[in-house]
Amino acid sequence: ALPILTLSCTHGVMEGAAAVSPQAPSPRPDLEDELDEDDEELDETLSERLWGLTEMFPDSVRAVAGVTCDLSIVAAKKIYSFSRSALWVGTTSFMILVLPVVFETEKLQMEQHQQLQQRQILLGPTTGMSGGMPGALPPPPMPGKL
Repeated sequence: ALPILTLSCTHGVMEGAAAVSPQAPSPRPDLEDELDEDDEELDETLSERLWGLTEMFPDSVRAVAGVTCDLSIVAAKKIYSFSRSALWVGTTSFMILVLPVVFETEKLQMEQHQQLQQRQILLGPTTGMSGGMPGALPPPPMPGKL
């Protein structure tokens, strides 16, 4: 019987073991089960895997990436703070400067509409439409009509 050398890989380290088998080497059906068990042992989180990938880059690249990330976070915070302040200034300015004008315009339109309704009630529907003043002469008749 010849010794059979079997290799297995656990956690990136090759281990060798010599085994004596009385029969000829044959494919092992339980090899798939062993591989599945090895996969279960290698449970890593995404952050651990990404951190492991950083080791393949030089220190200068990692330092630049870290500074870029830090600056991006600082810039995002400043933009957020500025947008909050700008929104506050814009909203309060609109309320103080524009809304009173809008309310006054609406008030004038309502008053004009009420005056028009009063004229229609007092003088009839044609007076309100023509915009004539109360007490003024009616418009001249159209030629050809009696």
